[in-house]
Amino acid sequence: MTKMTYAMALDVAINAVSDDAVVEKLTALKAQIEKKNSAERKPTKTQVANDALKGEMLAFLVDAHTATEVAENFGISNQKASALLTSMVKGGIVERFVEKRKAYFKVVA
Repeated sequence: MTKMTYAMALDVAINAVSDDAVVEKLTALKAQIEKKNSAERKPTKTQVANDALKGEMLAFLVDAHTATEVAENFGISNQKASALLTSMVKGGIVERFVEKRKAYFKVVA
């Protein structure tokens, strides 16, 4: 099942209503929502800093390391290191593998 968005709900409401004034208002509201959602957004300071940190982490991850080792090397928390590594795994940049119940991360060759 797909997630119901405001634009989808407005489409249903526009099709269900027969009053022209109401349809006009709903169509205007839908146009506002679409305009807001299509706005170009620049990344936050934290996102920019995290992208720079990910670049440094890639150089470090030539050899396999745990999230704890990455956190200690870069002076960040284990949670932040794990989150950054997970996003890199989802992006296909880094691979995750488990040895003796420990998760290791390494750059995809």
